[in-house]
Amino acid sequence: MFKAVLFDLDGVITDSAEYHFLAWKKLGDELGIPIDRAFNEQLKGVSREDSLRRILALGDKKNDYSAEAFAIFAKRKNDNYVETIQTVTPNDVYPGILELLKELKAKKVKIALASASKNGPFLLERMMLMNYFDLIADPTKVAAGKPAPDIFVAAAEGMGIDPKEAIGIEDAQAGIQAIKAAGALPIGVGEAEVLGTDIAVVENTSELTFAYLSDVWNKGQKEG
Repeated sequence: MFKAVLFDLDGVITDSAEYHFLAWKKLGDELGIPIDRAFNEQLKGVSREDSLRRILALGDKKNDYSAEAFAIFAKRKNDNYVETIQTVTPNDVYPGILELLKELKAKKVKIALASASKNGPFLLERMMLMNYFDLIADPTKVAAGKPAPDIFVAAAEGMGIDPKEAIGIEDAQAGIQAIKAAGALPIGVGEAEVLGTDIAVVENTSELTFAYLSDVWNKGQKEG
């Protein structure tokens, strides 16, 4: 039996990914760098700083700004984002997630947030989910962001769990790579063509039940 579930936030617990896109697009417009939804797919699961580096590279402006200007741009994006998420409520929790959290608690399975978002605690509070989480991994304290495994390793070890005893749930390719690198068992939310045909993938979070997670885990143990 798995001992922990490590959740991504954006696109798994709620649709804050749309807020991120709008915030990045606003900053991109200010910098003269058009950002469309196709490019935004490359930013999912990626830290704020790494996302900004990709945007500046897109506009061929990677070396145009000082470290101070870079920090100002990153803060401006976050200010844009924080402004939009003030309206988040428990109604914004994805289908099935609250029920899954309750099931995991009842089964005494540890629950952690492993998100690149520095606003994770605020969003969990807004959605009234904070009490379900045993740990929130701090993305500012890991050496590297996704697809590096650091945030998932930190989430598992922070609860005294070996990552190999955990399931990680992600909606981004970078996140799935990070889960695999950490040694946890990945489950994707989205399309297998994007996330990988070698892992379990659900189209909708309502499919993420304790029974489903257990089935995926048991199959993984047999194959392993």
